[in-house]
Order: sequence, then structure tokens, then C-alpha cells
Amino acid sequence: MSRAPADKGIIGKKLGMTQIFNQDNGTAIPVTVIEAGPCAVVQKKTADNDGYSAVQLGFIGYTEKKEKKITKPRQGHFAKAKVAPKRHLKEFRLKNAEELSVGDEIKADAFTEGEKVDVTGMTKGRGFAGAVKRWGVSIQKKSHGGGPVHRHVGSIGANSDPSRIMKNKKMPGRYGHERVTAQNLEVIKIDKEKNLIAVKGAVPGPKGSIVFIRNTVKT
Repeated sequence: MSRAPADKGIIGKKLGMTQIFNQDNGTAIPVTVIEAGPCAVVQKKTADNDGYSAVQLGFIGYTEKKEKKITKPRQGHFAKAKVAPKRHLKEFRLKNAEELSVGDEIKADAFTEGEKVDVTGMTKGRGFAGAVKRWGVSIQKKSHGGGPVHRHVGSIGANSDPSRIMKNKKMPGRYGHERVTAQNLEVIKIDKEKNLIAVKGAVPGPKGSIVFIRNTVKT
């Protein structure tokens, strides 16, 4: 199911968490600080040519040393847009996509304090994990001959009926590194000069990871 076009969107980098104190009542608000933009419009999709309206944004430029390693097709992509090569590209389906032009910049001031946003990122990868860590299943008894299977998943199904392991059974496997969206987060503060956005609560991903910010679809 595709997401409906948003009013605004931007690419950012998660810098970490801190807290901001409310000036009225002195309460501490936990916030995640995100470096949001500046993002350049690298490509524009139109309903006439592509069947839908969207813009492709680029974030974080290359150093002179790394720029030499960009592939020829991608160099031509940026040259056509007359935009400096960017490390990260992301397409946003925006309601005002027709109003934007290739080469325009979108910065953190596109959002306002008090606004609700959705933040999408990749969660921390934890590698192969057992069912206890991955799903929080109970540990088996540690006495009266229970070992050495204390952290095993236990019974995974009857052998007579249905004589197979059912789909979606909670088993050991790869844990983390999946796309997750934190919805309906409040924008607490915006630093327009440094392009920083502080949103209330935690967002997916480790420090330094790339996240995508859109105005929320739920309130």
C-alpha cells in the first residue's frame, strides 16, 4: 500500500538524543536532534511524463577525493540537474511537487515548531539473535534437569496435527536492520541557521544514520 502524497519532506541525519526544558513548567522533554538538509532537488517527476508527481532530493555532498569514485551514469544525472553530486538520494511524492524546480533547495525551515511529523529510518542491526532476545519469549526453567536449553524457543508445534511449523512462528533469526517509521512526533525546536530539527521522543536508527522526515499522516 503506497503512502499518500505529503505536504513536505526532507532527508536528514540523526545526530543523537538530548533534552529540552519547557520554559513554562520546567519539565524535561526528551528530543532527537536531526540535521535536516539542505537538500537539493535533483530530479522532478511529472504526471505527464511519469504518471505521477514527485521530486528526487539529494543530501550531503561528496568530498573532492570521493567525487572521483562516482559512476559515470550518476555523474551525468547530477550534471543534467546542474547540482553538485550528493551521497544520498530519495524520492518524495509531494503535493507541491509541480511548484518545485530542479536545483531548488529545501531546508529545515520548511517545517514549523509544534508540527507533527513521521520519521522513517533503519533500525540498529543486531545480527543473528535467539528467540529470547529477538521476540522476548520466556526462558525455560534452570533447575531439575532443564539444561542446557534454557534459552531455546521450546515447542514449535505438534507432530500429529498440523505436522508442520506454522507460518510466522517466532524463531531465531536476523534481528534489526529493518525499515521502521515513528509516527506523529512533535517538532519541539528548529535551528534555521544550522538546519537542525529537534523532535520529541526517539526515532529509528543509530547515530549518524539517514532518516526521512515527512508531515504526519495521522494525528
